[in-house]
Amino acid sequence: MRHRLNQNDVTNKINVEDVDQVRDAVLDLLAARHPGADLTPVPQAFSDVQSLFEGRYPGFLSCDTLYHDLRHTLDVSLATARLLDGHERSCAPADRLGARRAMLGIITALLHDSGYMRRNSESRIENGAVFTKIHVSRSADFLSGYLPKLGFAAEAPLAAQLVHFTGYEMDVDDIKVANAKDRILGHVVGTADLIGQISDRMYLEKCREFLYQEFVLGKVAREQLPDGREIVRYSSGEDLLFKTPGFYEYVVRVRIDKKLGAADRYAEAHFDGGNPYQSEIDRNMEFLSDTLESANLDRIRRYCYSLSMRPNQAAA
Repeated sequence: MRHRLNQNDVTNKINVEDVDQVRDAVLDLLAARHPGADLTPVPQAFSDVQSLFEGRYPGFLSCDTLYHDLRHTLDVSLATARLLDGHERSCAPADRLGARRAMLGIITALLHDSGYMRRNSESRIENGAVFTKIHVSRSADFLSGYLPKLGFAAEAPLAAQLVHFTGYEMDVDDIKVANAKDRILGHVVGTADLIGQISDRMYLEKCREFLYQEFVLGKVAREQLPDGREIVRYSSGEDLLFKTPGFYEYVVRVRIDKKLGAADRYAEAHFDGGNPYQSEIDRNMEFLSDTLESANLDRIRRYCYSLSMRPNQAAA
């Protein structure tokens, strides 16, 4: 693919910064795969998520994390819908997840990073990235309170478990999901979170300019141990880039292939044999490897932007 636009998905056809475009694409997939199903909770969830990120949801401030912004959430939600579609297309009728599970997966994806949002009572906290280490548990709390509003009260406890497939607060093997189909749903959402962000056209730029700063605020880049020692995981945005190939190969790929049931294979069923997510990930990783070998990080643009930026902010 040539000339992929910054705002577009891996097919270069859908603007993943446009809530309406992503919502409609997701609804089209659900309607085609589950004809006759009542899908009304999904557009309501998209509307509420937009309000949440933009500071119009009661009790919450607008999103201020630059890496984990609304665009990331929309990208992941679209990837979730595509993987779910691929699963349903590739398995026997008895093994299909069905419309309600599909909707639950998409709603969970839409709210998987809600834990970064500051409540009105948390206005003194510098930035939502402060919650990095516990944001998944906070997202689970939000889902538990929100799902009954969509008629998914019975599934709320399940969603509070499913969202942990997107994080590292709990080992995947320790997530309590009794039904095998629900575990597949968790694998799909967790996989979509990874392939959605790493295939982003501006992934490398966002890692250096935005993700590193979130890691600083969340005390992930540098962590003070109880005995006073300091662990330095990332000393700078450039250091984060240097360590990204290893993170992808030894953490992300292992997590997808082993912990998350290789759910990325469902993309091939959805796209009739291709996997543009993997193609774009490979493109990003190859460019990064070539850049690191040349010792010229200036090849990676400084320019990138976030939907969480205020009007007076500008990327370097």
